[in-house]
Amino acid sequence: MNLKEIKDLIKLMNENELGEVEVEQEGSKVKLKKLAASMPATVAMQPSYVHAPAAVAKPVEAQVEAAPAAASKDHLKKIVSPMVGTFYRAPSPDVAPYVEVGQVVEIGQVVCIVEAMKLMNEIKSEVRGKVVEIPAENAHPVEFGQVLFYIEPV
Repeated sequence: MNLKEIKDLIKLMNENELGEVEVEQEGSKVKLKKLAASMPATVAMQPSYVHAPAAVAKPVEAQVEAAPAAASKDHLKKIVSPMVGTFYRAPSPDVAPYVEVGQVVEIGQVVCIVEAMKLMNEIKSEVRGKVVEIPAENAHPVEFGQVLFYIEPV
């Protein structure tokens, strides 16, 4: 499935007020899902792959191992990945990251990019607060719902 076909699917979703579309064609599978009304359509795409790369399994294992420590982070807000893709802390390798640990972020501020299907999707903070931890690794795969940032509300 090429980019034009995916854009046509997004247009079809918007015109018919569909929340989710799944298409399987010639062995590849694409699933598009709108998350929240405030997010642009490109951020809401959630691709689903027939054969997930082996490297994707590592972040999932890291989440399972970190589960006991998560109890101490109950008061923190999470910024999670809205899709499967590659996490980038900066818009390009030669530029400073969008945010650092200890920095205060505002509502609507871009905190990272998740690349999915050759589209760079800006992820914005939905909470004002101080960045406490960035558990995702730069230029590594992330899963849908994986915690990218822990934010302490201020």
